Amino acid sequence: MDAIALIAPRAGRGLHRFANPGRFLRLAGAVQPWLTGSAIIVTAIGLYWALFISPADWQQGDAVRIMYVHVPAAWLASMGYAGLALCSLASIIWRHPLADLAAAEIGPVGAGFTALCLATGSLWGKPMWGAWWVWDARLTSVLVLFFLYLGHIALVRAFDEPQRGYRAGSILALVGVVNLPIIKFSVDWWNTLHQPATITLMGAPTMALTMLWPLLVCAIGFTLVFAALVVARTRAAVMERRIRALLMARSEASA
Repeated sequence: MDAIALIAPRAGRGLHRFANPGRFLRLAGAVQPWLTGSAIIVTAIGLYWALFISPADWQQGDAVRIMYVHVPAAWLASMGYAGLALCSLASIIWRHPLADLAAAEIGPVGAGFTALCLATGSLWGKPMWGAWWVWDARLTSVLVLFFLYLGHIALVRAFDEPQRGYRAGSILALVGVVNLPIIKFSVDWWNTLHQPATITLMGAPTMALTMLWPLLVCAIGFTLVFAALVVARTRAAVMERRIRALLMARSEASA
């Protein structure tokens, strides 16, 4: 317990140093052009490779190409929420100056990728399953994730006092983390229509390399897009807060 008590404050101080708004603006300003440029280039290469070069599946035909958008969107829907929850945890424990802003800006981006995951899944499900939607365990848990994102977006903007909204959103984000393992293992725990994971850490992938490589490139590109959007939105939020504080200080001085 004594070791934990010593380590936690030190970790908090180290994270506070990296979460300084001024340092963040300088770092983000330098990284943003490279991050955005690489996101555009890698995503364009991945989508061209996936849509025009990779072969059609022997069972699914060209419908398999939806996978190159659906799988990265599904990955980022869950990973984005995990990042939102980590920011919420940092906000509650260490009161990071950037944690609340980052969580608030991750929410809309994560909701967008979750909506893209659900939409592409429906487009694939119609020709494969004969229905736009089924109450499958994987689909239902991802829909719950989408509602958790929407709930967080609504909560952080529902109070006149921003800190109350950030605190309510943080609590919802941490409670909603229980849904992430359900999404991950739903195809293993229940008899579902959704196929099991094609790529695992412990085993070889079950798809041809001609499909695997463009999928990985698309996943990297989408991840860079997600990061670029979050960094850009967080930069804008920090600058907006600074401008608002400056205007308030000037109005108080003039009064």
